[in-house]
Amino acid sequence: MNNFQYTQPATPKASIDALVKEPTAQFIAGGTNLIDLMKHGIAAPKTLVDINNLTLRTIEQQGNTLRIGALALNSEVADSKLVLEKQPLLAQALNAGASAQIRNMATVGGNMLQRTRCYYFYDTAMPCNKRQPGSGCGALEGYNRIHAIWGTETALTGRTSSCIAVHPSDMCVALAALDATVLVSGPKGDRRIPFTDFHRLPGDTPQIDTNLDRGELIVAVDIPNNAFAKHVHYLKVRDRNSYAFALVSVAAALDLNGSTIQEARLAMGGVAHKPWRLTEAEKALQGKPATTATFEQAATIAMQGAKAYEHNAFKVKMAPKAIIEALKTAAGLG
Repeated sequence: MNNFQYTQPATPKASIDALVKEPTAQFIAGGTNLIDLMKHGIAAPKTLVDINNLTLRTIEQQGNTLRIGALALNSEVADSKLVLEKQPLLAQALNAGASAQIRNMATVGGNMLQRTRCYYFYDTAMPCNKRQPGSGCGALEGYNRIHAIWGTETALTGRTSSCIAVHPSDMCVALAALDATVLVSGPKGDRRIPFTDFHRLPGDTPQIDTNLDRGELIVAVDIPNNAFAKHVHYLKVRDRNSYAFALVSVAAALDLNGSTIQEARLAMGGVAHKPWRLTEAEKALQGKPATTATFEQAATIAMQGAKAYEHNAFKVKMAPKAIIEALKTAAGLG
């Protein structure tokens, strides 16, 4: 690990100023991913800006919105009475992630900014466009079992993008399904980013994971009130039952009137460079009876556009089954 400077400002503005002052500087809070990246030689910031002194840890209801501070720990959010009462899908997703020890260190903001677990990203002897732009993608022709099945083609040309890594967070899949908004503060002021726009598809710049501008600090996440407190399920399929990243995951939420679906939310993890929202499947579910046949139809619609590589074709078969199972459990049919 390279030597680095360390500073611990007392205010968001001072933190932002410290970050902007040094081009390679990075914010650090729990450090559960950044320290690993530094040890692997993937990140080498000359300055770490410790933001743990900032008062960004509150979880509170503000009008029609549940606001979660960026420094709230993953374990605190998962155990919060407010979250369990109003947004249980988020609590389920958080408890599916990492280990209890890591959830006690990791923050909401840090969880959003964690980087892919692609083998080639962490192996500095291999090419990786995300780690070293222009070096190539080891996964495209290599062992791509854990890689993406959606969002791997550039929007303009339709050709395969320069990276097929997937986003690793479970929490972010739930936040995408719940229409959360990210509140950020930066040198140009404050702004709000819809959660589904926060993370990026790789395109030709896979080294950029999010739409944050340089110097912007995540302050909080807002989740609007909804009617999904009773019928939700987060399903995570992985190689072992704990401390493993998703091969495929599904965040499912239903608003039921009797057995009729008033509204549905679906998002997937482990399948794309960002949490993958299944909006067409959601539309197909609206107004339909909550039955296995309805869920099978939605899963078929959801899988449109999926593209497998040599070693991850199983995901194309696994994903619709996971969607159906998550919806059945959310509806009480499982």
